[in-house]
Amino acid sequence: MVAARPFVFSGCIELREIPGHRARDERELLEKLEQVPVGSVYYHTHGVFLRHPQLARAYPNDFANWVATHIRDQVLAERLSIVDPFHFSSLEELREELISVIDDHISTLHPVPRVVFGDPFFFVQSHLLEISTGLEARTLEEFRRCLAAVDASAIYLHVLDARARRGLEGGDFAHWIGDELKLPALAEEVSRISPYLGGLEQMRRQSLRLLDAELDRGAHAGER
Repeated sequence: MVAARPFVFSGCIELREIPGHRARDERELLEKLEQVPVGSVYYHTHGVFLRHPQLARAYPNDFANWVATHIRDQVLAERLSIVDPFHFSSLEELREELISVIDDHISTLHPVPRVVFGDPFFFVQSHLLEISTGLEARTLEEFRRCLAAVDASAIYLHVLDARARRGLEGGDFAHWIGDELKLPALAEEVSRISPYLGGLEQMRRQSLRLLDAELDRGAHAGER
């Protein structure tokens, strides 16, 4: 099938801004987390995937990584690391969960762990600048070819950012496959791929496998 509306792939770069908040212990981390712009929550949870497309780090968000590395509180680090940012319908809900986890943890600690030899936690927020890739697709074959070649930042922009900041459940890929190629089952499978285990490159591999399977089915059925 040839889509009436092509899928236009865009990449992105991250422009960083430092709001001026920092924390030297876990209570300050909690207090500042309540105060910072929600874009800072986004930067330290979702933005990690843009900066680390393979997500080889031990902890999948900056809060858990700082607590483990600079505070050396492995218990809180583990608790923060299992907060999956993609299970929340809004960034404010995600912020509330992170606050709840930290608050519950430090309520049992006297004194509250703080930085001794490490660095403070500096809160950052970001703005994404879209960049044209020159790639677009009108068929599933073309989409598969573009997805295999495009920069990982395009996957971040069209899936993670679309879900988190534009509220587009499933992301741009799934919507285009469902709406334009009229493949709702494939769109549903693509929308369920999570970056939480493996990052953007793992998302790309999983998506390509699904597309290949669909193309094989179409070839066998003589439909494409």
